[in-house]
Amino acid sequence: MGFGNEGQQKLNSASVLVIGAGGLGCPALLYLAAAGVGKIGVVDGDVVDISNLNRQVLYGESDVGKSKVGVAVERIRQKYYNIAVEGYEQFIDNSNAIALISKYDVVLDCCDNFSTRYLVNDACVLLNKPLVYGAIYQYEGQVSVFNVQDLNGIAHNYRDLFPDPPDAGQIPNCNDTGVLGVLPGIIGTLQATEAIKLIVGLGNILCGKMLYYNLLDQRFNELAIDKNPVSDQKIPASQIEFQDRDYRITCAAVKNIDWDKALEMFFLNPELTAFVDVREKDELPKIEAVPCLALPLSSIAQQINCLLPYENVLVFCKSGLRSDKAVMQLQQADPFRKYYSILGGIMNNLSPNNNKPYAKEV
Repeated sequence: MGFGNEGQQKLNSASVLVIGAGGLGCPALLYLAAAGVGKIGVVDGDVVDISNLNRQVLYGESDVGKSKVGVAVERIRQKYYNIAVEGYEQFIDNSNAIALISKYDVVLDCCDNFSTRYLVNDACVLLNKPLVYGAIYQYEGQVSVFNVQDLNGIAHNYRDLFPDPPDAGQIPNCNDTGVLGVLPGIIGTLQATEAIKLIVGLGNILCGKMLYYNLLDQRFNELAIDKNPVSDQKIPASQIEFQDRDYRITCAAVKNIDWDKALEMFFLNPELTAFVDVREKDELPKIEAVPCLALPLSSIAQQINCLLPYENVLVFCKSGLRSDKAVMQLQQADPFRKYYSILGGIMNNLSPNNNKPYAKEV
């Protein structure tokens, strides 16, 4: 069939959730909006960093330090006034994934870490939501459509390829996995294309197969995905089980520590141990039980000299993702100091299950 008015009406009636407003999410958002998708959601808890600008095409230098979601929503609304755009300035996790994903017809996985990838895959299977997957590594990219039946009536998911998450030691050093900015642009655009085709019913969807792209050779290859007999056993059996599962995986280059261990380390050697808050300066709550240095991720590279008096640096943010990024930056600049990222960040510190909260609203 052709596209025509009927196809445009289907797009206008459809809703798409984009998870991640980075290198993949930016081009996907632009082309979904340009195509006329009626409702678009974007979820990401990160802020714009100067290092993002070579590949995250929605942002400019004046946006550094601002919420990615906030800027992305504003840009899309400026270009396309008649599209409903909903922004969620938070990281997707066990507590909000089901509620967020259930509101939309199609989900795009534009994330940049294994933890989120497995979590989103499992949530989409539980909710029976089509998932358009994209990933990049150095000069290569991948695209597929999961949780949609192929010609044989089989619906594949990410765990058919990789049933179990990798161990931390199997994840490449995050400092060595940079990409050319055009690569996420290509892969994110392909994700938007698959979402549009899926909504409209146009052409052949990438379900039951994986599309591989090599930037150096300008070559596309397509491989069939076999149903893995253990994949469904790896997915939580219910939403309750999903919410109880720990999806956290971190790059092997980052040392993690929990709040109790961090406090213990500080009180053993307070003169040579520093807590570093890499959130933006207006983010709440603040830590008041111990002294903290406020060094936002967006400018931490320029303030590294502040850490010279310390042997141990304990880094935290809202959820743990920005602190991981900060630790990687700091280790690259100064590999001789001990840097730790505090698991779960402030959100974990304030969890109802944490009987020793050290952060308070101030």
